[in-house]
Amino acid sequence: MRQGIARVRNRVKRVAIGGGLEIAQLLARSGLMAGARGCGAIFTLHHVRPRVPRAFDPNAHLEITPTFLEEAILALKHDGYRFVALQDLPESLLPADARPVACFTLDDGYRNNLDYALPVFEQHGVPFTVFVTGGYVDRTHTLWWETLADMLSIVSDFRFDFGSGMETMRAASTAEKQAVFDRISAYVWRHDEAGAVGKLNELARAQGIDPLAITSRLTLDAAGLRSLLQSPLASLGAHTISHRALARLSDAGAQQEMSESAARVEAITGRWPTTFAYPYGDRHAVSERDHRLAERLGFTVAVTTQPATLSADTVSNLHALPRISLNGHFQSRRHVSALASGIPFRLMAG
Repeated sequence: MRQGIARVRNRVKRVAIGGGLEIAQLLARSGLMAGARGCGAIFTLHHVRPRVPRAFDPNAHLEITPTFLEEAILALKHDGYRFVALQDLPESLLPADARPVACFTLDDGYRNNLDYALPVFEQHGVPFTVFVTGGYVDRTHTLWWETLADMLSIVSDFRFDFGSGMETMRAASTAEKQAVFDRISAYVWRHDEAGAVGKLNELARAQGIDPLAITSRLTLDAAGLRSLLQSPLASLGAHTISHRALARLSDAGAQQEMSESAARVEAITGRWPTTFAYPYGDRHAVSERDHRLAERLGFTVAVTTQPATLSADTVSNLHALPRISLNGHFQSRRHVSALASGIPFRLMAG
């Protein structure tokens, strides 16, 4: 019963978001709330690859197709946007050009960014920034959400210790698997993240799944990143070493994650990166301390995942810039225009 309620809740939420985007698109086309667009937007992407249907796919929101990426670019071109590299954003916001700006960013450094996203960006002459997690480059850290998804795909029961001894959870149906995924995700968030990920990795290895092999399969190593950089449209930014929420780390821990990841990028590019993306990026994962650290470490621009367009208010702190996610559940050209209009975020705030 509980899983059924959760499934219905998720469907209702998705329908509500879709409906809100449709309303926002109608308002934008009518010329209403034009000021919500501000001076542009920074877009967040993760995976860019052809869609492969999966029976259980809890990370589908992190994945868009190359066709949709092209449609997004064409929609923004039609709406009068100019494409700029993220590191050039501060200068691009000067009033010399009144056209809104659009920046594309891709988090984590997935192989498909090279295989599928790069050709689309090159075809349209659009610059982009890939944020590199050093532990993925060096195959020392794992993507726990991918490891968990792979484990749940092959089991009908899932055993995990939440702190009171091993507990067995049903994971036969898609709804049951999603419920387990959500519960363990919450545990990762609420407890020591590194410890929780370590427990998941141990369980995965016991089931014959190598978490580091997943990292190797999905993400680019240093050679792959250098191949990406052969395009003058590509640039790299820092994204920590372990992909942990910085706000939950000590001052020394957060600074180490940020500085060492920048040094890892510098080893690949020969230059200290000027851009940084906070892992997860929401208000629970990023603090004002982290903004100050980003500035102190020499990053010109640092981005969150707080959803908003660029405006006088949001660009007042270049080390806490908002981004708009291109969500795998809403891959429509009109949704891109609706998001870029800024109207959905004004409605949510209102």
